[in-house]
Amino acid sequence: MKDCRKFFIDGKWVAPVGQVRELGVVNPATEEQVGVISLGGPADVDLAVGAATRAFASYGESSVEARLALLRRIIELYSAKMDVMAETISLEMGAPGWLAKAAQAPAGLAHFVEIEKVLEKYEFEKLQGTTLMRKEPVGVCGLITPWNWPMNQIGCKVAPALAAGCTVVLKPSEIAPLSAYFFAEILEEAGVPAGVFNLVNGDGPTVGAALAGHKDLAMVSFTGSTRAGVSVATAAAPSVKRVTQELGGKSANIILEDADLAAAVKEGVQACFRNTGQSCDAPTRMLVPQSRMKEAAEAAKEAAEATRVADASAKGSIGPLSNAAQYEKVQRMIAAGVAEGAKLVTGGVGRPEGLAKGYFVRPTVFAEVRNDMTIAREEIFGPVLSIIGYEDEEDAVRIANDTVYGLSGYVTAGDVERARRVARRIRAGNVHVNGARIDFAGCFGGYKQSGNGREWGAAGLEEFLELKAIFGWAAGRMTP
Repeated sequence: MKDCRKFFIDGKWVAPVGQVRELGVVNPATEEQVGVISLGGPADVDLAVGAATRAFASYGESSVEARLALLRRIIELYSAKMDVMAETISLEMGAPGWLAKAAQAPAGLAHFVEIEKVLEKYEFEKLQGTTLMRKEPVGVCGLITPWNWPMNQIGCKVAPALAAGCTVVLKPSEIAPLSAYFFAEILEEAGVPAGVFNLVNGDGPTVGAALAGHKDLAMVSFTGSTRAGVSVATAAAPSVKRVTQELGGKSANIILEDADLAAAVKEGVQACFRNTGQSCDAPTRMLVPQSRMKEAAEAAKEAAEATRVADASAKGSIGPLSNAAQYEKVQRMIAAGVAEGAKLVTGGVGRPEGLAKGYFVRPTVFAEVRNDMTIAREEIFGPVLSIIGYEDEEDAVRIANDTVYGLSGYVTAGDVERARRVARRIRAGNVHVNGARIDFAGCFGGYKQSGNGREWGAAGLEEFLELKAIFGWAAGRMTP
């Protein structure tokens, strides 16, 4: 069992302040405890923010070359420890071994590699007429990250913060904290200056709230549910700190009439189920021509029933949900779909056959779903697909945009120009055309209740920068 009860503050591993509260970390595939952490409190947050504040005085003025050197040391060490990181992620949140090695662990590294490229060429100062436009680090930042893609979200926040010259306090999810602890050890080995990076474990209502409301933080970057995001923004408001949020999603996958329906449906099912459906940008609403609903349902049934569960080595297989509460939520959502009259094509409530323990769920497909049903409105965060029929292209766009969310979208068409036309009309922060995968040099973030601000690449770096105008920089001496 992994003992992760200390916090990393001011370059040292320290015990929590005051009475220690401990929390067991559970492997969702076995329901057995695999680690233990301490749950911090406001006093621990104060210590971490104080260390970050002191460190910012020098790190905020550090050279680009010094920050590049730090990023490169982190990249080198992370690369060397990739297999251990993958094993750690699999252990804490249940990602199958193949996915942890192919995507979960590499995603964290990818953000450091990309931000290194950005930092090498980024212009922090630019003369605009006689005015110098200067970009400076925003200051001390609180980073609150989720359990579903733990290192992806840590990487896409910590990498640009360090590149910008900010100092940080990280609160990872208490459900999947082991990878963050291991990451902190990597940064320690890389020689991160004392106080530049700090780690405090804890729950959202305690450590998360203390971070969001801390008067000495300049910014809080949060990834999680929309409900929790509202709480973070509310706590941050009195100090008028910058708040960036990547929240929930209910992404539409529009398959247009001229697409190869069978191939597009199969790909859509796989994308929806990847990471056991625990991705905020998962294409959980599949929109197909109403006239081809039966054909789409049959193709989706075939793809879902071919999805292997609890086979860590089989590419495309899915693991358990990350925790018991999430398992119960998904069961309730599946039951709601049946109760509201959606057609259950395959799957349903309960564990897959042959599995008596672990938070495993049955890959589930509903057809003949209306967009006002619960399963079409609410984020389920499990391998549950809703197939919705549309009459024409205009109707498809209307249904896709008829949601409080706006994180991602997907469009498949035989005519790429048609796909592009529809993609432009989707009210979402990122849209995938004809099966295109993510681009770490692009950006990630949402419209509406999916959040504000952007992560990844140059756009992600700029979230951690303030823009200053120095008037008269090139005007010469002023005369009275």
